[in-house]
Amino acid sequence: MEIRAIKIKKPEDVNVVIGQAHFIKTVEDLYETIIAAVPAMKFGIAFCEASGACKIRVEGNDEDLKKIAADNALSVSAGHMFIIALREGFPINILNQIKGIQEVCSIFAATANPVEVVVADTGKACGILGVIDGLKPKGVENEEDVVWRKDFLRKFGYKR
Repeated sequence: MEIRAIKIKKPEDVNVVIGQAHFIKTVEDLYETIIAAVPAMKFGIAFCEASGACKIRVEGNDEDLKKIAADNALSVSAGHMFIIALREGFPINILNQIKGIQEVCSIFAATANPVEVVVADTGKACGILGVIDGLKPKGVENEEDVVWRKDFLRKFGYKR
């Protein structure tokens, strides 16, 4: 078995949600859920089938984001994984709705940070062991950092 880390390739302005689900209709259910939650969000979804034809199923409303999702799903190639690439919204806007989809098993990451997917590859199949999201901490925040954090959250309307 080989263990490796696969870098998710995306522009800085793209957020991704990486998860695992278990059924071919996942890609359609994800599409419907995102559109219902945030109709203006631009996104692409790729879902790796783990049986049958073993195809990467792709949906979305933006061709560039569909390609980003599909290319990354092919790079990772883990059974039943999905990746959503999105713009004009944030994972926080759709995450609870995605978790509520009955075939979604888990969410590994929801981030705009650089992210790597750690996989175990047996040669015949591949599975996600976890993700590396962002960078190491550089210290504990001070008072100035607290002010920055609170201002940042208010900038996006998450706090008043």
